[in-house]
Amino acid sequence: MENNNDKSVLATIEDKFEDVFPAEQKIASFILDNPEKAVNANVSELANFSDVSDATVIRFCKHLGYEGYYQLRINLSRDLGRKQIDDNSSESDSVNSIFNQFSSKIKEIGEIISEDKMRKAVELITSANLVHLAAVGNTSPLVMYMGFRLERLGIRCTYNSLPEYFLNHINLAQKDDLLFVISQSGTSKHIVQAMELAKKKGLKTVAVTGHKYSPVSRLADCLLLSSDEDQPFDYYKTYSHLCEMSVVDALLNLVTNKDKILETDADKPEIILSESKL
Repeated sequence: MENNNDKSVLATIEDKFEDVFPAEQKIASFILDNPEKAVNANVSELANFSDVSDATVIRFCKHLGYEGYYQLRINLSRDLGRKQIDDNSSESDSVNSIFNQFSSKIKEIGEIISEDKMRKAVELITSANLVHLAAVGNTSPLVMYMGFRLERLGIRCTYNSLPEYFLNHINLAQKDDLLFVISQSGTSKHIVQAMELAKKKGLKTVAVTGHKYSPVSRLADCLLLSSDEDQPFDYYKTYSHLCEMSVVDALLNLVTNKDKILETDADKPEIILSESKL
């Protein structure tokens, strides 16, 4: 990326406006006229706002010198001053206030998420021959946690933090297997590739994501939204996966099947491990 650390995103767009293709100028004009709306949009939404394709948005970002739209977006978020640092402690920074915000977010999920889709996801998980879990980056620990918990509930899983591994698992999957993915942005290339491969193999897919209009959402047979679409984008706060974790834990709670646990001796590892605890 050249010179983007020295200039704001808006200044870069203005400087290179005449150098990009006409279709890309439509994106440039939209961002310049609506920076607050643009920073809250994912690739598909920005493409829709600008009346262009997703690929055109990505190409536009690269022409500006960014690796992709997400990099442009986090820089635009920074430029707009979404991260407010206050040296003086305030009520909004109190520990109690932070936990109240967490509590409010979880309650919001309970209000917006579809109970029918949650039940459908549970049915797909419990009826699958094998559940393949996939996530990348800092979302990977969620699928590791979910995979461990599902196996303790008697449900066979594959899970790994490396795309090469979970793509191998999906490539060898059977039609009665299930792919379960978690992607906060809904735009991760490796997750989209995994879902496309799963579709070719005839697998059903469940997705947990924060964006209704995203590549991951479009590929999912069962979509579980983990955030309110009106929630403003903040690069510094979106690293918290509290919302996705809440959806996962709610699913695990619904999946719990004591009969299956007994049938598969799924609690045997815990009994063995109990010998190493005081």
